[in-house]
Amino acid sequence: MDGRQGASGRRGTERLSLANQRDLFPTPFVIDNLQSDAGLAMLREAIEAERTRDSKGLSISNFGGWHSNTQMLEWGGEAAKALIHKAMTMADEACVDIKSPDANRFGWVPQMWANVSDKGDANQYHTHPGSFWSAVAYVDDGYERDTDPGLGGELQLLDPRMPMVRMAAPDLHLKDAAGRPVPSEISIRPQTGKIVMFPSWLQHAVRPFHGEGTRISIAINLTAALKRSR
Repeated sequence: MDGRQGASGRRGTERLSLANQRDLFPTPFVIDNLQSDAGLAMLREAIEAERTRDSKGLSISNFGGWHSNTQMLEWGGEAAKALIHKAMTMADEACVDIKSPDANRFGWVPQMWANVSDKGDANQYHTHPGSFWSAVAYVDDGYERDTDPGLGGELQLLDPRMPMVRMAAPDLHLKDAAGRPVPSEISIRPQTGKIVMFPSWLQHAVRPFHGEGTRISIAINLTAALKRSR
């Protein structure tokens, strides 16, 4: 074999091996911190007072636990208003109005409620139809500083392409840009003082919680609406 041809063949092989993979249509997931311990304490106090007033609560996606009404902005005080402002700021930063990028024409109509979970409580997979963004803020993760992964209670996020991506060959997974297999589910362990935000169409659930403490979280929906002309 001609040495030059061999070199050329090797270069051709090298070129073929440098395929550039791009991951299209990513799903945004935003994580931030709540900075005020005093604010968390005020949220806890408001939730405990509302739970005393309405101990029955609602049953929607929750298995066990307590789910408040969705009027927390009315009974949650200034700390609830500050939390909504935080969520709307996160939403603004994660969006762009493509017809008016320098002056966003859209605002947010918020909805807010509290969830309190004890040992064994969980939430089934669900979405939030009609909303654009959904968020969860953790007032108390309930783990009592225990890092044991067996305590459960993780926020579960489901690949929006499921089950289609597992129909033909369940054990054959796509790779991401780093060469890792793309999972069907993502687990996020809650942490006191964290707030997470994701598109409302993304299916999500909460695994059964087995911590010794009490999990207190706040859920938020943000519906996009055109701002009123002044």
